[in-house]
Amino acid sequence: MALFLNQPSPLNIQLAIAPLTTELARGGDLQPLLESFLVFIVPMVGAQAGAVRLLTDDGLSMRLVAEKGLPAHVRDAERLVQRHCGMCGSAAHTDIIGWVADVKACGKSDDHSYFGLQCKSVLAISLIHEQQVLGIYNLFFFNETSLDPQMETLLRYVGQLLGLALHNARNERVRLRLTVMKERQDLVNEVHDALAQTLAYVRMRLPLLHDAILAHNDSSSLKYWSDVKSAVGEAHDNLREVMTYFRTRMDPLGLLHALNGVADSFFSRNAIVLEVKNAVQVLDLTDEQEVQVFHIVQEALANIAKHSMARHALISIRQIPEHLEFVIEDDGLGMDEPSVSTIVTTAQRMIPSTHFGLDIMQSRAKRLGGSLEVGRNTGAGTRVRLLLPWPVARAELVA
Repeated sequence: MALFLNQPSPLNIQLAIAPLTTELARGGDLQPLLESFLVFIVPMVGAQAGAVRLLTDDGLSMRLVAEKGLPAHVRDAERLVQRHCGMCGSAAHTDIIGWVADVKACGKSDDHSYFGLQCKSVLAISLIHEQQVLGIYNLFFFNETSLDPQMETLLRYVGQLLGLALHNARNERVRLRLTVMKERQDLVNEVHDALAQTLAYVRMRLPLLHDAILAHNDSSSLKYWSDVKSAVGEAHDNLREVMTYFRTRMDPLGLLHALNGVADSFFSRNAIVLEVKNAVQVLDLTDEQEVQVFHIVQEALANIAKHSMARHALISIRQIPEHLEFVIEDDGLGMDEPSVSTIVTTAQRMIPSTHFGLDIMQSRAKRLGGSLEVGRNTGAGTRVRLLLPWPVARAELVA
């Protein structure tokens, strides 16, 4: 004769599982969260054990991801089961709640006598979101048990809540995986932009150096050696710039706070007075845009520190029609060439430029949908001008 359980109110169960579904939606570790769900639900409905199974990526099997109360040998045997197995298989195909008709059949993969002797009833409930079944959860009873229709409806609703939470958790994992992939690709792009052309130049120069050495042409050998040495030094500097970019985190208080922080320490490091003038109350930049702008400004300041022999430098920020303007200027020596180029071609030979960092700055500006101008400052020194579409926050980063 079926045992009719004295069951908790649906409202109590809903209130109890609300924190769990919230944590799942935030992308927390699945196993401890689902185990905490089973710790709650198993005694609440009078069961002796519980399990949560999720469909594998190929959809052919169900993987045990959490359990409570199952004997070790049963747990080991149930780690991976076929999707089409009995009532559990039905629950893995459509949104249902159902009792397993033949409990003994569940013990096919288990040599021990658990199903049919200790466990007399098994309930299978779908974990579903928007008509897509993600898995099931089971409740194991030591008696031939019945639940009232209201409780079964609630357990089915719980399955839908868990399905939503699992769906959100899966989306978060996908998002994080895509973010990692994008960051890796960004690193590859940065290294390529910083090193590829310099190393190609070195590769072209080495055969010339080899031939000059074999010919005992000392003047040509020294010349090609100097070219290779200069290019390797440039590659080293650019690699350090890329490493700095990927190690540096944006100031949590934002771009303006970060720039003011750089200005405060710039004189002590470089003996150059750096001033920040901002005429824009709210920049309205996304986090990623702030990072890109910060590293553009940072590279411009690095060039000032290394090459300008300046006494003063200025960062100015203002809004002009449909654009946000950042200008970094100094009163130093200035640039021989107003244009930015990675390799300068002359009639005699190819000379590596010293402005690979500026190429990376231009690439970052392009990603922001903006433009970068580098040239002589009025009177003396160098002027770097970054223009971004306004408002910038509405502009998507260019992949």
